[in-house]
Amino acid sequence: MEEVMSLEGPVLKVNGELVLFIPLSAGGDELIELSRGISEVEGEFLRINIPAWLAAVLQIEEGDLVCVRKAGGLFRIGPSDPRQVH
Repeated sequence: MEEVMSLEGPVLKVNGELVLFIPLSAGGDELIELSRGISEVEGEFLRINIPAWLAAVLQIEEGDLVCVRKAGGLFRIGPSDPRQVH
C-alpha cells in the first residue's frame, strides 16, 4: 500500500509568477517525478510553478496556504482553506 504524503505551505510571487518552494528534505524529493513539467530543483527546494490559469481554477493567490499531496501515484495541489464562491 502506497503511503499518502501531504505538505502545506504558502504561495509566493517570484518575478511575477506564483510558485511554491517545497524543501526536498520535507518530502519534495518524492514529488520530483510526479511534478515534472511544472517543477524544477533549486538548491534544497523543489520549485513548483503555478500557471495563472491553474491559480484561477484553484482560486489561489500570493500568500494563500496550499496543500500539496501525493496519493495513489498522483500529485495534487489545492487551497488549504478554499474560498467561498458566491
